[in-house]
Amino acid sequence: MAGDRMKVGEVADRLGLSVRTLRHYEDIDLVAPTARTEGNFRLYTEDDVRRLLIIRRMKPLGYSLDEMRTFLRAVDALHGSDNPDPAARIVIDEVRADARNRYERLLTHVEYATEFIGILDDLD
Repeated sequence: MAGDRMKVGEVADRLGLSVRTLRHYEDIDLVAPTARTEGNFRLYTEDDVRRLLIIRRMKPLGYSLDEMRTFLRAVDALHGSDNPDPAARIVIDEVRADARNRYERLLTHVEYATEFIGILDDLD
């Protein structure tokens, strides 16, 4: 089972994050490593990595750390219990709708950027 666990540096490399960022996420209660070695080194599982990927994908969409924390707690409440909290489903549905709106806005921005580059190219 120990082979399934990764040290902080391995996770950082895999996700393209710094070790400092991973430690910060732990300090602010966004994600915690599943285990630690006897020497107190952090050990992460694939579930931990999936959680970090959620954070990594939410950040560039402009979600605040508090919004991420609320979302992750809702995910935990929905999937970590035999009696899922109905409020957790509402939070997840709201974030899903909001993420779609943010995505659409980004697509519009990409279209504008593409048009602008075309305008600039036409100036030559």
